[in-house]
Amino acid sequence: MALFRRMLGDVLRERRSELGLTLREVSGTARVSLGYISEIERGQKEASSELLASLCDALEVPLSQVLRDVADAVAVEEGILVPTPIGQLPQPDQVVASAA
Repeated sequence: MALFRRMLGDVLRERRSELGLTLREVSGTARVSLGYISEIERGQKEASSELLASLCDALEVPLSQVLRDVADAVAVEEGILVPTPIGQLPQPDQVVASAA
């Protein structure tokens, strides 16, 4: 079973790692305790909308992107979405057609 809090923690941890930030750095910027951020990243605590907004600001990522990434991770775990290999991702200058 896919748990939102676990997937959210994975997405936030991945973003923090991409930026090369420590928990302490994110904690200071977001004004959230280091221990609480650690628990969120490990999927042990739920993040309120206000706390999530602060974390997104500290991680320089739009909330909508985090939610999209979490939704995609949940869909993959549920078998609804097959992950795209990195080599097959569209380039920024490519137009991606919509089925709509």
